[in-house]
Amino acid sequence: MEQIFDKLLPYGTLSDSSKQAFLAIMQERTVRKHEFFLQEGQLPRNAAFVIKGLFSQYFTDDEGNIVIKKFFAENAFMASISALLTNQPSLLSMKALETSRIYEFDFQVFRELMEQRSDLFKLYTCYIEQHWIIEKEPLEVAFRKDSAATRYTEFVRNNPHLISRLKQHEIASFLGITPTQLSRLKLNL
Repeated sequence: MEQIFDKLLPYGTLSDSSKQAFLAIMQERTVRKHEFFLQEGQLPRNAAFVIKGLFSQYFTDDEGNIVIKKFFAENAFMASISALLTNQPSLLSMKALETSRIYEFDFQVFRELMEQRSDLFKLYTCYIEQHWIIEKEPLEVAFRKDSAATRYTEFVRNNPHLISRLKQHEIASFLGITPTQLSRLKLNL
């Protein structure tokens, strides 16, 4: 479990006692391919750190289509943050696209731990700022401004580690296009 802290170094360092306190609330778990970490409508309690594997975070639109909002791969924290913070049912599902290993933890216990440990709070804040705020804004602008071809090119450039692991319909869903549109687009690139 200690290797998690090497992966989190870009976001801050933790004292040995904070590391031990954080490790004490984590449980290692395997999530099988196609198994849900969280389903839309559930009240979430837990967050997780992905050790190995891949998850999609999505919602189902009014026509029954899956709309992928985010992918979580190795070294990412995974949660329905807004649902956890508001204690409301999740608007999103999180499903394993591969058999995956995670460190799962009770988010409320984690929040209590952050109140006691400023280094853990700083690390969490830096991680959230980078991955849930800074990375999100350009994507939101791209969906309103850029062509599907530009969005695809940027996705490939920014996520080379995911391309071979995702099915075409998953990439298309994330880009907001149909698999047929993605196939045509790729032929023209």
